Amino acid sequence: MSKIAIIGATGRAGSQLLEEALRRGHSVTAIARNTASLAGRPGVTTRQLDVTDAAALEQALVGHDVVLSAAHFSGIKPQAIIEPVKRAGVKRLLVVGGAGSLLLPSGHKVIDSPDFPEAYKAEATAGGHYLDTLRQEHELDWTFLSPSAEFVEGARTGVYTLGKDHLLIGADGRSWITFADYAIAMLDEVEKPAHSRQRFTVGAGKAGL
Repeated sequence: MSKIAIIGATGRAGSQLLEEALRRGHSVTAIARNTASLAGRPGVTTRQLDVTDAAALEQALVGHDVVLSAAHFSGIKPQAIIEPVKRAGVKRLLVVGGAGSLLLPSGHKVIDSPDFPEAYKAEATAGGHYLDTLRQEHELDWTFLSPSAEFVEGARTGVYTLGKDHLLIGADGRSWITFADYAIAMLDEVEKPAHSRQRFTVGAGKAGL
């Protein structure tokens, strides 16, 4: 059992990371601006704070084995997470990444494709910057897990495919993963590290991937 801190634990990705960690018997500290919905959950310690409060975040992270960050990228600099993690003495940081920085078969980034939604560009650009920042980080044992193009609600199947830097696309032409199956892949990485100081990606199912 590990002591896991989850930043952004009430969001769509963060809440599934929380459920998966509890399912596996880990001790979880849930960090969010509003943790009222998690009050009284067995195995969960809540810390209600703004992640831009570096001192409060550092204090909340002390004593954990690993930090999972599901915080949005836009509006917060990478160091706002990275530095408190380091000062708290936590050695591992796993980040819920984005698909925008993944590569298409052409070699171009997903974010640079003509049909990339304008509404997601700010978040995707910030996510790419976060990944670039991590790649310059040599003290932390970091991992950046990018979902597929569609990151959606759906069933926990326990079936997924892993990739490295290229977008995973199924035989039906669809690139997707549910939050629940993404959480399985992330917790598998927590328990059996295989992508130290690397980015990798996860997609739904097996066929055609």
